Amino acid sequence: MLVKYTDKERDTLARLMRAEAVGEGNLGMLMVGNVVVNRTLADCLTFKDLRTVTQTIYQEPGGFSGVNSPLFYSNPTNHEKELADRVLKGEYFYPATNALWFYAPKTGASCLPVWWDQQLAGRHKNHCFYNPDPGVCNEIH
Repeated sequence: MLVKYTDKERDTLARLMRAEAVGEGNLGMLMVGNVVVNRTLADCLTFKDLRTVTQTIYQEPGGFSGVNSPLFYSNPTNHEKELADRVLKGEYFYPATNALWFYAPKTGASCLPVWWDQQLAGRHKNHCFYNPDPGVCNEIH
């Protein structure tokens, strides 16, 4: 287990993964989960003092826009809970392996090479993932 979590936190993560990336399939939802876990582990940049999944998901400012989606407010399915369990227990998926950020550019647009001063790690469907520079967030490198 990478981070300690409760069943409620796992369910909240599953709901966020769905709200942020249901259209990206299982792999996209898993990558969103990777970003949440990375932010929880990282003690750097704007993620200092985040030590729980709940703190990370509801971080203000800088949290996840998915918490404002109607998709966030219904109970997670067993399948969504299983996906959340996978990332909470340490499964990583490229390009989200070390990513702390992601966004979806406008339809047909390319990922920016740099976003919020972070380098592009790669793209999965509609999401672009960004890593901190090596040596900045040692907890996730």
